Amino acid sequence: MRTGWYRAVHVKSPACRSWRALLAARRLVLNKMRDVENGLRALLREAGRKLGRPGRKEFAARVRELVGTDAVLSASAEPLLAIIAAMAGELARLTKRVLDIVRDEPVCRRLMGVPGVGPLTALTFRATIDRPDRFRRSRDVGAHLGLTPKRYQSGETDVQGGISRCGDELARTALYEAAHSLLVRSRKWSTLRAWGMQVAKRRGMARARVAVARKLAVVLHRVWADGAEFRWGKEDADVAPAAPA
Repeated sequence: MRTGWYRAVHVKSPACRSWRALLAARRLVLNKMRDVENGLRALLREAGRKLGRPGRKEFAARVRELVGTDAVLSASAEPLLAIIAAMAGELARLTKRVLDIVRDEPVCRRLMGVPGVGPLTALTFRATIDRPDRFRRSRDVGAHLGLTPKRYQSGETDVQGGISRCGDELARTALYEAAHSLLVRSRKWSTLRAWGMQVAKRRGMARARVAVARKLAVVLHRVWADGAEFRWGKEDADVAPAAPA
């Protein structure tokens, strides 16, 4: 260590570690619920019955409607429905804990002023970054979370590939989902959304989501570091990447 072979590593605060544990537990329950739901879909498909895309509240009723009076199919489906119901209750409890934390966390409340960013994304970003002064430039946050393109250079070869996917997967996924919400569900105009829609027209929606997710990481860090509010911009202004690094 005295010779400088090792770099200093940031150790997150106890609060951030506990928040990350909560978010990881919630994500695990959600993923397992989806696995069981997909198992039910496969079970019904083998019997020649297509479930479709019912909402989570209508899922059990739709499954029972398709099963009907088939005793053999019902014997397999009912235990899985009971597991989904139990997991849905635990998921709701974990989500309520997240909402209670965000309600009392001023940084999260400020981050939620950015379009597309909800309580889960705000707390995930807050718990992952911990301290904004760890990054000299806001644009470094995107690279830290694996949202920048990986590059291979050798001699005259210079190939730019997809995103590196290094860093924290939980935060990267949350930002990607926030970008999807901003581009698809948000109806209020902002410079950030207009820029993302221009990227979508040129390169497709999938790449636009990644680009907006990377830009959201920059914007969230800047909002947090400066203690500022998100600038929506003017609709008649030229569209450019939002928030300087």
